[in-house]
Amino acid sequence: MTDLAIFQGKKAAYYTLGCKLNFAETSTFAERLSQLGVRTVRKGESADICIINTCSVTEVADHKCRQQINKMVRNHPDAFVLVTGCYAQLSPNRVAEMKGVDLVLGANEKAHLIEHLAEKMSGRMTEKVLCEKVKDIRSFAASCSKGNRTRYFLKVQDGCNYFCTYCTIPYARGNSRNASIESLVAQAEDAARCGAKEIVITGVNIGDFGQTTGESFIDLVRALDTVEGIKRYRISSIEPNLLTDELIDYCSTSRSFMPHFHIPLQSGSDEVLRLMHRRYDTELFRHKIEYIKEKMPDAFIGVDVMVGCRGETPECFEECYEFIESLDVQQLHVFPYSERPGTQALNIPYIVSDNEKKERSQRLLQLSDEKLHSFYSRHIGEEAEVLVERATRNKPMTGFTPNYIRVEMPDGLDYTEYDNKLVRVRLEEYNKDNNALKGVLI
Repeated sequence: MTDLAIFQGKKAAYYTLGCKLNFAETSTFAERLSQLGVRTVRKGESADICIINTCSVTEVADHKCRQQINKMVRNHPDAFVLVTGCYAQLSPNRVAEMKGVDLVLGANEKAHLIEHLAEKMSGRMTEKVLCEKVKDIRSFAASCSKGNRTRYFLKVQDGCNYFCTYCTIPYARGNSRNASIESLVAQAEDAARCGAKEIVITGVNIGDFGQTTGESFIDLVRALDTVEGIKRYRISSIEPNLLTDELIDYCSTSRSFMPHFHIPLQSGSDEVLRLMHRRYDTELFRHKIEYIKEKMPDAFIGVDVMVGCRGETPECFEECYEFIESLDVQQLHVFPYSERPGTQALNIPYIVSDNEKKERSQRLLQLSDEKLHSFYSRHIGEEAEVLVERATRNKPMTGFTPNYIRVEMPDGLDYTEYDNKLVRVRLEEYNKDNNALKGVLI
């Protein structure tokens, strides 16, 4: 039996790279270790345990992972260093060879990270790498944890069955799998008892929810909507082909699901979507945007776009730009394409230069700024409800409206009175940083 007493009195340092799902998982690791007597290291202290949760979505992400592992080893020379996450799954031996790394856990083993950590630290485990082949990944690591502000993140699903030509995620996280609706509702109820007002639903491909349990994402949404105490849910990201009209209809009249969607487009060119092996075309994507706006005219819609992927000729990019320009979306998350070993995209002959990728990215980012500014400006003078968030040091408190407008609260608010509180405000002009609207308490 694993002796968890080994953690008593230890100090831990954590570092997370990548997506919200990774941050939710790391937060859960920290919470569990805290319950076992481990406190988070303070500035200037040396940790006994270092946990790095890695990303591998691009070659740049891999490089950042290696940099951060080396930095953690330098800053905490006597610490036990554990590395997990997507980079650890895809390149476990390379990670294990890095100076100072004591244990590498793949995606399947991450669900039992605490137990594996205790076994290795106590000397009862000799292996340095625990990493199942991707076809054998079956475990689901539950996570409902608080972020660094006020909202909680509820992991409902992991893995992906889609195998888009540019993507390594299915190789890093395995096939789609999920927890049961019953267990997820229980986690949301626990979060509500801890004071949670807002939960972000996270996963790798959450619209594919139900592969493990035979349930559906719309059924999960309906069940979560009944949890008392949770005032707001946000759907972190959902594939356009899985964003059903039924789900949009439900969210438009829901008690607690916000008028806020994040939908990966990746390209506005049907030719590029075909090369990517995406499961929709621009006609379907346009329908989803228009249907959301028909049901929820003030909804905030964020869109992922990848630029410079193989096969994206100048003509394809212009099609993409013009398509996005024509959509009533509010913000673009723009990612330059990165070559990933082992992906089918490497068989596509047309290659976009790095300079061209940068130019295309800048054009789309400028378009994003224009769309976001137009959306914010349209709401100046209106009243809205804001969930107030903890301020960073020497900064005003901020928060978000239901439709994801960032609001800067007046100076001098008492943190203890307003943190994690829903307040009514009148939206006024932009703040001095031009990244939020000013809010005046009503």
